[in-house]
Amino acid sequence: MTTSKQDYYDLLGVGRNASDEEIKKAFRRLAMEYHPDRNRREGAADKFKEINEAYQALSDPQKRAAYDRFGHAGVSGNGGARGFEGFEDFRGFGDIFDAFFGGGMGGSARTRANAPRRGADLKYAVSIDLEDSAFGSAKEMGVQRTEICAECRGSRSAPGSSPKMCGNCNGSGEVRRAHESVFGQFVQVAACGVCRGEGQTITDPCAECRGAGTQQRARKLEVAIPAGIEDGTQIRLRGEGEAGYKGGAPGDLYVLVRVRKHSVFRREGNNILYTLPINMAQAALGAKVSVPTLTENAELVIPAGTQTGEVFRLKHKGIPYIRSSRKGDQLVSVDVKTPSSLTEEQQALFEQLARSFGDDTAGSGGAGDGKGFFDKIKDAIAGE
Repeated sequence: MTTSKQDYYDLLGVGRNASDEEIKKAFRRLAMEYHPDRNRREGAADKFKEINEAYQALSDPQKRAAYDRFGHAGVSGNGGARGFEGFEDFRGFGDIFDAFFGGGMGGSARTRANAPRRGADLKYAVSIDLEDSAFGSAKEMGVQRTEICAECRGSRSAPGSSPKMCGNCNGSGEVRRAHESVFGQFVQVAACGVCRGEGQTITDPCAECRGAGTQQRARKLEVAIPAGIEDGTQIRLRGEGEAGYKGGAPGDLYVLVRVRKHSVFRREGNNILYTLPINMAQAALGAKVSVPTLTENAELVIPAGTQTGEVFRLKHKGIPYIRSSRKGDQLVSVDVKTPSSLTEEQQALFEQLARSFGDDTAGSGGAGDGKGFFDKIKDAIAGE
């Protein structure tokens, strides 16, 4: 049964007097265009089958004569069954292309096998303190990586010896296999399985690297941590990754920076957050207190009547901006602490304070005596 009623000559785009070579050339061109591995458009597979059916009929002298005399009826039942003959040994379009044109895609196996390749990148993490991220530092870290063998310098052969030409492929790095297909006989080229396409074999391997040309080495590297770096930032060290192949450039090392949690401070952008505990007297009367910063203690004036949660700013006491002379600030959040236990003296003072408030539960100041909240605290502390 045929898959198409279209004229076979029209399908291939040739005239009725076309030679066998013209028919073969037309089929090759159309097969390349409509092969399902290359053409994903809807209907391409059916088109390919029709083209192949036409070629099967017109490439055979007897079938062509029958077709010229009787049309499709003359070759009925002889076409479609061989629709993909000659393609069963190939995995995809790339293999068919190599078969048609002698492996022209990507150069020879030897060229590809001996081409320089860049080494792989590595990724490590380093943990630092908040102070390191604020002021910068140099951190030493251990790295395990592949390096060129120092003994053979990557040649894989023992010093004084050289690789030998591969006897399986005679140094070409390729082996050729003949196949029969609808196109006739052709040669498929593949990388040599003995030398893996290199064209040579190692007969006296280097004892240090066992013929690998590379070795695993533990190295100590110093990483420069810039001032202002944030948690989760990656630092790239060029050329500190895995060794390249056949003279290729080494890969890079990416260092992921993790900043440890600080016991006192918390970072928010380029600002430093600090919670300052003060007692009720300092909050009510005001005070001068010493506040820790990343460098030294700083003096902070607490105004009278300060409430829990109020925030004060210490200018330029925060984290520097990367590659800039600017700095963030330190934000001091006040936490007024209520005492959980009192001495007898403190107990008496608070009782005196409570009596002075009277019915003023909010502590905003009594009525009728003209004294406010802070005056009453001062009076209570002074024993008036």
